[in-house]
Amino acid sequence: MLLLDFAMVVLGLFILVGAGDMLVKGAVNLSLRLGIPALIVSLTVVAFGTSAPELLISIKAVLEDSPGIALGNVVGSNIANVLLVLGLPALFVGLKTADCKVKRSYLQMIAATVLFIAVCFLGPITWVHGVVLLAALAWMIWDAISQARAHKREVAAEAAAQIEDDHEEVEGADPDLPWRKIILFLSLGLIGLPLGADLLVDGAVNIARVFGMSETVIGLTLVAFGTSLPELAAVVAAAYRGHGDVALGNVIGSNMFNLLAIIGIAAFVGDMAVPPELLRFDLWIMAAASLVLAPIVYMRLNIGRVFGGVLTGLYAVYVVMLLT
Repeated sequence: MLLLDFAMVVLGLFILVGAGDMLVKGAVNLSLRLGIPALIVSLTVVAFGTSAPELLISIKAVLEDSPGIALGNVVGSNIANVLLVLGLPALFVGLKTADCKVKRSYLQMIAATVLFIAVCFLGPITWVHGVVLLAALAWMIWDAISQARAHKREVAAEAAAQIEDDHEEVEGADPDLPWRKIILFLSLGLIGLPLGADLLVDGAVNIARVFGMSETVIGLTLVAFGTSLPELAAVVAAAYRGHGDVALGNVIGSNMFNLLAIIGIAAFVGDMAVPPELLRFDLWIMAAASLVLAPIVYMRLNIGRVFGGVLTGLYAVYVVMLLT
């Protein structure tokens, strides 16, 4: 029976990664076909698309009365996004982030982190908190759109050239992709995500019960790592192409969506009691991991192999602490 549970988790992870990739490709190309600027696509559609596995798993977990997996998944994913998703590619090839202009988005991510922590301490998280989180998300999206429009008006010619370049930088973007393929990608993504989420959550909950591990720990480790794989794949591809800005922007955008959109939407499905261990430890690790990026953002530094090794090592220490 335990072997079957592990098989369900592995199969669920594979389905989630594949379906998430399909959904991102379909959503990106649909947006480009409709004439939405690639900058907005990267900041909204791609970030939400790569966070879709976390969304489906959190909703499934709330419906199954497993709030520890829902919240642990989001907190663990945000920790993994900074320490592992950025650290591992940087460890091998480095990330050219010195020219990244993400100060505004980074501050918004920090604000989202503070808001989420406050909501957790005011828990259990209900639909009222969901309204607050989604309102913050709406403001951040509107701010991103406003900034993009202002930049386009100021340097119209340069912006047009940059949009053409962004078509190549956004993972899976192809302005000439046929409509039938766009619909196929979207369909496969929308079908595969709930299927993968169902398998993964059921298997993870069963494993937690057999080994006496808390559902929160399973959410923070196994589930969080699995749902961070789409972000890891995107950052690895960006690193090898020398697009450090895409890698850093993807992580910042995904973290904001995880905190505001996923928990905000899940809160309308059911109330979520916040596990005490999150309040004591993991929320603060998530905040510390976010602050680790401050020197990279404000001192305009590259994430070299040494720093990548430090980030990866910190994630390994965190996981060992959870499991022991």
